[in-house]
Amino acid sequence: MKVILVLLDGLGDRSYTALGHRTPLEAARSPNLDRLASHGCSGLFHASTHGLCLPSETAHYRLFGYGMDEFPGRGLLEGVGYGVPFDDRDVLSVAHLFHAAADAEGGPLLLKQTWKTLQAEDAELKALYSGLTPFEANGVQFQLHRVRGNEGILVMKGPVSSHVSDSDPMAKGRPMGRIVPLEPNPEPKESDRTARALNAFLVHCRRQLTAHDTNRTRIERGMPPVDFLATQRCGRRVLVDPFCERWGMKALMIATGAVFAGIATELGMTFHQAQDGEDPGVDLAERIGVALADTQHEFVHVHTKAPDEAAHRGDPTGKAAVIEELDRGLESLVDAVETREDLLIAVTADHSTPCGTPLIHSGETVPVLMAGPTVRRDNVRGFDEIQAARGALGLLRGEELMLTLLNAAGRSALFGHRLGAKQRPYVPKDYDPFHDTDGSDPVV
Repeated sequence: MKVILVLLDGLGDRSYTALGHRTPLEAARSPNLDRLASHGCSGLFHASTHGLCLPSETAHYRLFGYGMDEFPGRGLLEGVGYGVPFDDRDVLSVAHLFHAAADAEGGPLLLKQTWKTLQAEDAELKALYSGLTPFEANGVQFQLHRVRGNEGILVMKGPVSSHVSDSDPMAKGRPMGRIVPLEPNPEPKESDRTARALNAFLVHCRRQLTAHDTNRTRIERGMPPVDFLATQRCGRRVLVDPFCERWGMKALMIATGAVFAGIATELGMTFHQAQDGEDPGVDLAERIGVALADTQHEFVHVHTKAPDEAAHRGDPTGKAAVIEELDRGLESLVDAVETREDLLIAVTADHSTPCGTPLIHSGETVPVLMAGPTVRRDNVRGFDEIQAARGALGLLRGEELMLTLLNAAGRSALFGHRLGAKQRPYVPKDYDPFHDTDGSDPVV
């Protein structure tokens, strides 16, 4: 049975007075999601621990059944997605340009303009990034790659460690962070060296940015200088079992964004680069069309970032409208569930994204539904955070989502039954077959 997992990024939310104390999903008119719920079973999902605020990349690793010790870091995933050259032992960090300044002489540098709110022309950004020359300190070499707009990937080479803190506080008015080794970590010597070298590199960049002609021109025009390169979420490659080997299904990911291309590449999934147009519902319908037509993969992950982006704009009513647009894009999937006996579908989110709060993401559970010929049907007839809590799926966490999908698709192995050298959750096809001649091996 083919599995299609539709993930509406950042779909979960909180209740708002403007929506009558409902969440955007509760307030949205979503007949197709409601039809899907009525055809199957609903519940709640958290990719890790209830209350933990996860970024998308970490949530995806967890829901795909990979542990935190197998997670390579956002910097690594974006570097892979953008095609940045690096070696396996290098450490990669996300990097952006900011405006930072002290409120008093000798005081800490405060984040005054974030990389998203900073008003800078593409030509200015190109010149500023180009002006940041390669640097070396304590045997650590730094190479900065501008990948698009005000987005960069910093590659660190040498005796480096990814176990270092961030300099980006991710909120205006907060002090920029000094890089320190994480505690505890398995590479204390290397992390200390990396932290010292990275601090030296950030000072080097600030001096070059401050003296850059582009910033002199900006100041003359009454605009804030772009004078600090900030880093966050260092990572290094972690070799893991490919998705197909872990779950017994060849996988396709349909998504936009470098981080998702990186996830697909690192987990051995085929990646289909989708495009974001003006109507997220049309975009989702196109992605579902690709998923339904595909005959080369047993598992298809369909992703849209639209609810998350709507939430970050801080407008609950606007997020509800985006959800309604996405719901219209689900019609072909509902039709397929109602007519096909070889299809199992699930709809959920990776995390909750609240509208207009200091939190980037929040730690509430998100609703999940499953529908298909083998799925129990409960009495839930609508899809939102509150109705889903009454569903027969209960609360799923982390890899329990994949295990539940594997079971409903009829692909699960009996626990304790081992064919081949590894215990697998599915019946493998690649185990060693027995031959009559095997008994002729010498017995020691």
